[in-house]
Amino acid sequence: MALTDEDVREILRLIDENELDELRVETAEFKLHVVRGVAAAAADAAPAVPAPRTDAQTISAPMPGTFYRAEGPGMDPFVDVGDRVEPDTVVGIIEIMKMMNSVSAGVSGTIVDVCAEDAELVADGAPLFRVA
Repeated sequence: MALTDEDVREILRLIDENELDELRVETAEFKLHVVRGVAAAAADAAPAVPAPRTDAQTISAPMPGTFYRAEGPGMDPFVDVGDRVEPDTVVGIIEIMKMMNSVSAGVSGTIVDVCAEDAELVADGAPLFRVA
């Protein structure tokens, strides 16, 4: 049973209209686990950001979640300082609600700084890398 757009809207409406701290929906083909306050916790956990260098561009987190520099534990990072990236180069993964989301560079250049640690909770817009 696939969820329709209407199903998703109904789930979101239920979350908004009720003072739930947590909601878990599971079927044979679908699992959803929502915890209120995760985005606020991610923002609080984000470290202070140093002023960006004027000659560098920033690759930022497109969403809050747990940032991973590699595809799995013990594996080499997707990119490191000195690596050349193109806009479609995958530079990391952000996990949110047990869903893994690839993060693309979005810019061309060379990685000059790694701003987020592996397995670090990041806020939406937090700097992940600097590219020159």
